[in-house]
Amino acid sequence: MTRTTLLASGATLAIGIATGALLAQQQPQGPQPFFVGNRLGLPINPAADGAFEAMSSNVKVYGSVYSAESCSYDAERGVIVVPNRGVPQNVQANNSWVTFLNHDGSVHTSRWLGIQPPEQRANLTPPLVLNEPYGSDIMNGVLYLADRDGGATATEPSVGVIRKFNLKTGAPAGEVKVEKSPWLNDIEVAEDGTIYATQTGVGGQTPDPSTWVVWRVASDGAVSSFIQGAPLRQPNGVAIDPQGNIVVVNIGNAEVLTFAPDGKLVKTENAAQAGNDGLVIMPDGTKYVSSVLNGGVSRIRPGQPAELIARNIPNAASMCYDAGGKQLVIPMNANNGMAFVPLN
Repeated sequence: MTRTTLLASGATLAIGIATGALLAQQQPQGPQPFFVGNRLGLPINPAADGAFEAMSSNVKVYGSVYSAESCSYDAERGVIVVPNRGVPQNVQANNSWVTFLNHDGSVHTSRWLGIQPPEQRANLTPPLVLNEPYGSDIMNGVLYLADRDGGATATEPSVGVIRKFNLKTGAPAGEVKVEKSPWLNDIEVAEDGTIYATQTGVGGQTPDPSTWVVWRVASDGAVSSFIQGAPLRQPNGVAIDPQGNIVVVNIGNAEVLTFAPDGKLVKTENAAQAGNDGLVIMPDGTKYVSSVLNGGVSRIRPGQPAELIARNIPNAASMCYDAGGKQLVIPMNANNGMAFVPLN
């Protein structure tokens, strides 16, 4: 490194420190009304008088996701909603946030939920808690996130929590604890507000089939086991098909299982690869399945065998369908990026 480079790096560091100090001074102290972040532009925090100017259209920003496990599509805004898990609970609690992306992958809003640092979130009215969200879904103007509480230490119990947020304002809209579940993976919400949530299980190299569960949370908050054990094998992605059946994909094999609302298994299909995570079902019944272990995207048309339409996507997690862009959007987990697969 040259002396010029060292001087430039030192100047950049000094500017960064000064900017950080200035921002810290500008942060409001004490109880504050609940607010969400502006789209890219200034001011970053919503102004009291509502003043805001968007970033100029000749500037593009991509990325802005960190350890994303799922996404959902907000048809009203026309954006892809991406929960970022942030750091694990045992590093820092209440560290997660939600990003909005445009159809081309550029950033609409870097931090919508979670613009505040963890130490400020308790002072919001209402307070914000968002620890480590995995699955997500949008239904009837509500953003649902599969989160968890606890687990900050090796001895502290972890419990799965489904948190709800008003999609217009971002304000918390209630939560349901699934007391018997240490953590929840994917979720799907029916029109009537019933939530289906997968518990992929525990046990490491010797998995315990009794911990493979799909939970059902009624609209009144009552929690029950929908399916437990076989034919589940480490259930992950879950979705509802056009007939109202509940469809589950496994990590432990290639099976795609369709259950009637009463829990009866009515169909078993197979993806082109095992190790699956994401599941999207189209209005015509076509299923798309992403393999987090093997990187492929399977298409299963009704009555036909699966075919691979995309390959080798690292850590292809719980994808969503971007109806505005007519594409699958796939979070790549630890790769901190999003893959886009156009559908013809």
